[in-house]
Amino acid sequence: MNRLSMNPNVYTGRPADLSNRLPKEIRTYELLDQLEIPYERVDHEAVFTIEGCHPIDRLLNIQICKNLFLCNAQRTRFYLLMMPGEKKFKTSVLSRQIGSSRLSFAEAEYMEKFLDITPGSVSVLGLMNDKENQVQLLIDQEVIKEHEFIGCHPCINTSSLKIRTADILEKFLPHIQHPYIPVHE
Repeated sequence: MNRLSMNPNVYTGRPADLSNRLPKEIRTYELLDQLEIPYERVDHEAVFTIEGCHPIDRLLNIQICKNLFLCNAQRTRFYLLMMPGEKKFKTSVLSRQIGSSRLSFAEAEYMEKFLDITPGSVSVLGLMNDKENQVQLLIDQEVIKEHEFIGCHPCINTSSLKIRTADILEKFLPHIQHPYIPVHE
């Protein structure tokens, strides 16, 4: 059994001590605070898979969203797909819905270039770093309709946040000027 080393405490808001936090994580907390978006936080060792997030899910009483960084075959269009963690990704279904050539996983270099995040840290919150709107957000309708809260990383996979889905849709995305396209798998 894969056990995650995790501080069992759930915190409200940003860490009191930011000295060991990366600038991109600190910027995330600053923006959430500026937008008056409340969140709960859990700190843990780095996680790289949805399976690794299950203990975090239980502690925060949420389901961490699966966030996939995708691109078309030509690597000219990039997408961030946010979907329920346990749902299977069907590339052909999604490609047809958005009128794109077959989608595949984009390389880490594009993730870092556009979102300032690394593999394992992909999160809707990384869109705050995409100032030129190079990445189109796609959100599975199940997340929009059935999840009061989402779980995501603050641009680094050593913390996880519980945020109201409505706050992401109604405050965060409009502020960073990133519209989303609802999709269904």
